[in-house]
Amino acid sequence: MPHLDGWHEYERTKDPAVLDRILHPDVVFHSPVVHTPQKGKQITTAYLIAATKVLFSPEFRYVRTFDCGERSVLEFTTVLDGIVINGVDMIEWDAEGRITDFKVMVRPLQAMNKLHALMGEMLQKMAAKG
Repeated sequence: MPHLDGWHEYERTKDPAVLDRILHPDVVFHSPVVHTPQKGKQITTAYLIAATKVLFSPEFRYVRTFDCGERSVLEFTTVLDGIVINGVDMIEWDAEGRITDFKVMVRPLQAMNKLHALMGEMLQKMAAKG
């Protein structure tokens, strides 16, 4: 799964430079809480950094990976404020191994509501810092 190596490197290091290297300039991000797809590297980077800060607690684990070459689905679990979250990251890559599409889906509804609140707070904090 060489195309997943970059994503797992970001997961381990949380280094924004890794995102800069692995995201296509025209990447599209599909948030579980925002209906409109977010287009472009800058906004996708902001969402992924915020999601990392919110979701990647010590309990975060990828529990299954479905690898189909240029498309993969990574199922994850984590716990936020006592709420167990189950979700999937659906990722697509181009021929150069850059992420072109990243979709996150989360369940149950209680987890979605908690994620919505925490992501909103994180994105506001990040915007305030510039």
